[in-house]
Order: sequence, then C-alpha cells, then structure tokens
Amino acid sequence: MSDTASRALPAALARPRTYAVAAAAVLLLALPFYLERFWLQAGLFAMAAAIGAIGINLLTGAAGQLSMGHAFFLAVGAYGYCAFAGDGSDGLTGLGMPGWLAAVGAVALAGAAGGLFSPIAGRLNGAYLGIATLALIFIGQHVLFNAHDLTGGFNGRAVPPLSLFGLTFDDRELLVAQVPFGAAEKLWYLGLVLLVASALFARGVLRGRPGRALNAVRDHRIAAGVLGIPVARYRAAAFVLSSMYAGLAGVLLALVFQRTVPEYFGMLLSLEYLAMIVIGGLGSVAGAVVGGVFVSLLPQILNRYSDALPLVSAPGGGGIAPGEASRYLYGAAVVAVVLFLPGGLVRLAARRPVRTPAEER
Repeated sequence: MSDTASRALPAALARPRTYAVAAAAVLLLALPFYLERFWLQAGLFAMAAAIGAIGINLLTGAAGQLSMGHAFFLAVGAYGYCAFAGDGSDGLTGLGMPGWLAAVGAVALAGAAGGLFSPIAGRLNGAYLGIATLALIFIGQHVLFNAHDLTGGFNGRAVPPLSLFGLTFDDRELLVAQVPFGAAEKLWYLGLVLLVASALFARGVLRGRPGRALNAVRDHRIAAGVLGIPVARYRAAAFVLSSMYAGLAGVLLALVFQRTVPEYFGMLLSLEYLAMIVIGGLGSVAGAVVGGVFVSLLPQILNRYSDALPLVSAPGGGGIAPGEASRYLYGAAVVAVVLFLPGGLVRLAARRPVRTPAEER
C-alpha cells in the first residue's frame, strides 16, 4: 500500500464517526420540537447527571480518589443558586442576584466548599477519603433540614427561574416555528450547551499535562512524587474541580425540578454517581456521560412503563417499585461491568483496529 493510501485511510475511517456525531447533534437540536414534556425532563435529568458524573470521574477515574460526598456539592450548587437568585418574597434568604450571576456564584460556592475540604482530600486516599467525605453527607443533611431560613427545611424551597440574554427559562410560552416552548424546551438547549462545554473542558484537562499528572498520581503516588509532581496539590485541585462540576449539575437539577428538597441530596445520590462512572467507564469523559444517562433514565423509564412490565408496579401495587427495581438493575450492571467489561459500557463503542491488506497477508 502506498504512502498516500496509508495517509488517506485514517481520514476515510474518521468520516463515519464525523457523520454520526453530526447526525446526533441535529437530532438533539430537533427533539424539543417533537418530544412531550416527560421525555424532555428525563433528558434534562440525564444531562445534569452526566455533568455531575464527569466531575466525579475526574476525581475518582483520573486521580484515583474515592468520594462519597458528591451529593453534598450538588446540594451546595442547587441551594446556593436559590439563595443567590431568590428575592426573599417567600420569607427565605435571598440576595436577588440576576439568574446568570446566581448560577455562576453557586458553582463558585461549590468550588469554595470543595476548597475548604481540599487539604484533607490532598492528604487522604482510598477508603480513608471515602469515609471522610461521607461526613459531608451527614453535615449537609443536618443543615438542609434545620437551616429553615436558608433552605426551607423539610419542604425545601422554590427555585427562581433563570434569565439569560433577555430570555427567561420558565413556563411562559415562547413560539418557535409555531411550536410553543415552555421551561423544559428552553432548558433543553441550555443543558446541551452546559454538557458539551463541561465535556470538552474535562477532555482537555485529561489529555493535557494535568491529566497525565493525575493519572501518574493514581497509578503510583510515590513514583509521581519522585518525578516532581506535587501529589497533594493535584489531588486537592481535582477535588475542587469535581466539586464545581457537582455544583453546576446541582444548579441544572434545581432549574429542572423547580423545587429543591433536602432528602434528594442524600447518600443514595452519591452512590448513584459512583455507579454511573463504573458502569460508563472510569477515567473516560464519554463513559461518564453514558453512565449518567443510563443510571438517570432507568428509573424514569421503569416508572413510565411500570404497568406493562412484569414484577414492576407503582408503590403499594404489590410489585417492586420502579425506583427499587432500577437500583437492582444498575447494581447488577455494576457487578457485570466489573467482572466482564472492566472498561465500562464505553468500551462497547470502541472501534476495533483495522488491519491493512499487508498485515492480513
């Protein structure tokens, strides 16, 4: 095979992937014109989950640090946005900031909370860090349930709509090509932008010098230190970055839910995020997205079609509740991935190396 043909082969192989990405982008942009509100909200939950999963994958997959407190930082982002954007008319603390500034402030607040914990994250690893971050869940739950003036207590608090460039992401209808756009349709495009930006930034981090340093710390901490890598500093930085991703996911979740409730941000949510990155693929941005979509959509689909599924029924119906059934299924998926597909579901889409005719001979 000539040198020209050899150079042309990778370009030819890349075209199908380019076409697939372009087709997927067009499909995602067109979905709000055709899907009902349930599926749009389910997709938005999946986008928020994917953003949060990318964050914890940077910490656990790339840096090798186990965190059980991811839900705490989602709560900081969600409630931080409510406190910054709220006007106090509901009797709760509110600073009355513009929505976009409140969202940025909430992400920064989550990063600051991660920064306060980062000295501990920089010095602990493995199960020790997991146990330390578990304390954040208990502290967070206590604050969320008892700081009524800030969080609304058990009943939570309403989420102020986001306004950006003169567009308010609420249920006031906006006609686009004769299709009425409500909050879900408007937030769909915001969620897509945030997810793509989060994925591209994380991909750049992992492919650059910080990513290589984090991988070195994960694979062999002592050797990384000998090579001159400041291990504690990189671990702390990964924890702060992961916290900011969680804060962004929390803001998007709050905007979709339109109400924050303390019980959602518990230990179970942190376990779900760990399941996401194991199922999707540790250390991979695409794996985090795949795992986030899988784990977040599964309970909603089971709940939607519970009447048609065997052994699954609505709570009190005599069968397994959809939420409980989904935990069984993705728990089984975690075991199956660990045993038979260590790289996660993203490995299923990995392209096999193409052999040239010369190699086949």
